[in-house]
Amino acid sequence: MEVTNRIIVGAENAADMRRRIGAAALDMDAATDGSGATRWRATVAARLHGAHWPERTVLITAVDARTGEPVVFDRESGIDLVDAVAASTSNGFGVPPASIGDGRYIDGGYRRNENADLAAGYARVLVLSPFGGRTRHPLEWGMQLAAQVDELRAGGSSVETIFPDDASLTAFGTNMMDLSTRLPAARAGDDQGRALAEQLAEFWR
Repeated sequence: MEVTNRIIVGAENAADMRRRIGAAALDMDAATDGSGATRWRATVAARLHGAHWPERTVLITAVDARTGEPVVFDRESGIDLVDAVAASTSNGFGVPPASIGDGRYIDGGYRRNENADLAAGYARVLVLSPFGGRTRHPLEWGMQLAAQVDELRAGGSSVETIFPDDASLTAFGTNMMDLSTRLPAARAGDDQGRALAEQLAEFWR
């Protein structure tokens, strides 16, 4: 967080931030034996219920670590689902850039917070925002969820956003990478979903 915060503060805009973060992540990885990305891919593979892309449309975001360009993977991208998920969750520091072919990729969260803008053109958009719409980026960059919701609504979409309730926030704890919180967080999310079921049913009608 300290490294990325410094990069964000020093960046001119979102594109500059992505380039700088990618470069810093590659520099840090160059000082290691390169096994970190392999271990992370194996971890992702073990956590997925299947290795195949689902039939319905699924978009997984990442950022090219070498160029800073945003990337969106889907079943037509010609890569394994495991590689797409590993790339999208490689924050570049605790988890090194993912390798896919000749490319190196980092976390899709550097593309844009929540990436809700990818739902542009749909009549109804339901956004599940585990971080409550928060952002570390300057608001003028337009990275924040609120800006994306405004864009979606301006395009004619009806948008509903769901943020964690108090019980979910307590279950998450302060370290989102703490694996011990997975079960209580899942239970809290299930409880919140059931509580919102009637409201969301009206939204989908």
